[in-house]
Amino acid sequence: MVHASLSMQDYLALSLLMKIHRLLYLVLLISLSSCYYNSRLVYLQDQHFSEFSPTLLQNKKAEVYRLQPSDILSVLIKSPTETEASNAIFNVASRPGGMFATPGNLFLEGYTIDNTGRISLPIIGEMMVKGLTIEEAQHIIQTGAEKYLSKATVIVKLISFKVTVLGEVKSPGYLYVFNNQATILETLGMAGDLTPFANRKNIKLIRQVTGGSQVILLDLTDPKLLSSSYFYLMPNDVLYVEPLKARVKRANLEILGVIFAGLTTGVLILSYVNQN
Repeated sequence: MVHASLSMQDYLALSLLMKIHRLLYLVLLISLSSCYYNSRLVYLQDQHFSEFSPTLLQNKKAEVYRLQPSDILSVLIKSPTETEASNAIFNVASRPGGMFATPGNLFLEGYTIDNTGRISLPIIGEMMVKGLTIEEAQHIIQTGAEKYLSKATVIVKLISFKVTVLGEVKSPGYLYVFNNQATILETLGMAGDLTPFANRKNIKLIRQVTGGSQVILLDLTDPKLLSSSYFYLMPNDVLYVEPLKARVKRANLEILGVIFAGLTTGVLILSYVNQN
């Protein structure tokens, strides 16, 4: 039965708009169904993987990171033959148990490598560390410390190991890695994993190198990633996870839904005005 305030023509127009509106949402549901589940969402796909025997994929060793200007080092120097007060002279600060070791505190208390590649240590003075590995930097600082301390022990850590994850992840932003290395899977796990609309076949890795930036595309669905030299991330790497086309299509459908809802409301308002 047609409502008394609507003409037959208005009613037919409204009915058509409602059908189109329902059709759009039906298309949306179909586009988001599990028909693309296996091909787009699953990591490290390989038909040869077996539940009965492991598949060996040879890893390439992670590239050795060499220190650069603006890196921040934690340097701890101690000698068992010296008093606690004497040891403290060679250190910026010491915090029992590493309490309250936030990235901000580590930045304030660490040694920043300057533009010339040097750090300045109490008593020992300036040390050139640019281009060295962590182990090599620890060795030369050890040599410098032994000039003043007997049986000196030196521990050097890189505390500015951070990566940036952007795009279709649940928690984008800076991630601090308190480890000597991190894989791309570990890093994405720290970012809360990818969203269902992330393009797992086209992850952009941006790496700063001498003279510019490198950009490499990584495919998380390909198990060969485990053998790639880019499987291990380096300090200051950036990962950008672009959206699937389905994400864009969904946004477009939602916009169309809003438009048609507005048209429906407009028809009702016009019908009411015409009747009055």
